[in-house]
Amino acid sequence: MVVKVYGPAYACPKRVLACLIEKGIQFEAVPVDLIKGEHRSPEYLKLQPFGVLPVIQDGDYILYESRAIMRYYAEKYKSQGTDLLGKNVEERGLVEQWLEVEAQNYHPPIYDLTIHILFASALGFPADEKIIKESEEKIAKVLDVYEERLSKSKYLAGDFFSLADLSHLPFTQYLVGPMNREHMISSRKHVSRWWNEISNRPSWKKVLQL
Repeated sequence: MVVKVYGPAYACPKRVLACLIEKGIQFEAVPVDLIKGEHRSPEYLKLQPFGVLPVIQDGDYILYESRAIMRYYAEKYKSQGTDLLGKNVEERGLVEQWLEVEAQNYHPPIYDLTIHILFASALGFPADEKIIKESEEKIAKVLDVYEERLSKSKYLAGDFFSLADLSHLPFTQYLVGPMNREHMISSRKHVSRWWNEISNRPSWKKVLQL
């Protein structure tokens, strides 16, 4: 059965799409327009009661929160496609560690930066320059930690591509693209090498084409 992924135009659903492509799982992308408020419609709230993206519908099975969805499919189809969890419990531990670092340390400031630079006008409020500056400073500190880590391993969890790397793709794409902060990546030798590798994976290129 084809998996339905709601909200493919936005960042968090894109990490789910990349995961499904890496695992070779068929999916159908279902548009949801946040600007028009479609995420607050009664139909959507039946699937995702908090009204956020993404949510997947896999037959009768409904699941939301992008990282939970990725973990689910990476585990369910572990022997299919790219192994995104590691080969043993120690590697899995490192994948989970860096996935949490992304969720707790990297995502909050880069999300704030994205909202205030790219979406504030469309959402009807002025961009806050103080938040933009503070977010850039927080991201820089996290990237300094990544630089040290990536000087010792090819990817965040080790020498294999995993969910920890994949989860960074959507918002970092905003950072280096429409937000014009590419220097934050390119100025760090090992982060730059890592970003070039993960952003050139066929799965991510296919997501961007969608």
